[in-house]
Amino acid sequence: MEFTAKAMFMRVSPQKARLVLDLIKGLRVEQALNTLAFTNKRVAPLVHKLLRSAIENANYMNQEKGVEVDVDRLFVKRAIANEGPRMKRIRPAPMGRAYRYQRRMSHLEIAVAEKPGAVPAAGQATATPAKKAVRKPPAKKAPAKKSPAKKSPAKKSPAKKAPAKKPAKKKK
Repeated sequence: MEFTAKAMFMRVSPQKARLVLDLIKGLRVEQALNTLAFTNKRVAPLVHKLLRSAIENANYMNQEKGVEVDVDRLFVKRAIANEGPRMKRIRPAPMGRAYRYQRRMSHLEIAVAEKPGAVPAAGQATATPAKKAVRKPPAKKAPAKKSPAKKSPAKKSPAKKAPAKKPAKKKK
């Protein structure tokens, strides 16, 4: 199941927000929170707060609604920054003119979900140890035989014509 949290009309451009959101996509929730805590961007505390809200939504569903959720197995499934409305502003320019610029806003959305697959409880031991996949070493290639380089025939270009000389004009 997926648990989402949205933050609308955040005063940060979507391009700058995507830089931080791309850092946490696919990470486990604890790892994502640590990454956001040490990210030196202005939008990082907003995303941290939003991620905590998504985790609390999952916790609420677990406690109040009776949905089976293991909060320790949550990971960031989706992190999106969509474009919001733009505020048009005017800046003074030389010679009495004015330049227009836009202050961008974004809508942030984070979705967390449980990792698929059963994980045993902390007190229980697994009956069979996990086997490591054994890889074959890569096959060695035989060295390539070197052959002498072949010369290609030279291409002939058409002969260049010399420009015709114009007769000099007589002076009177």
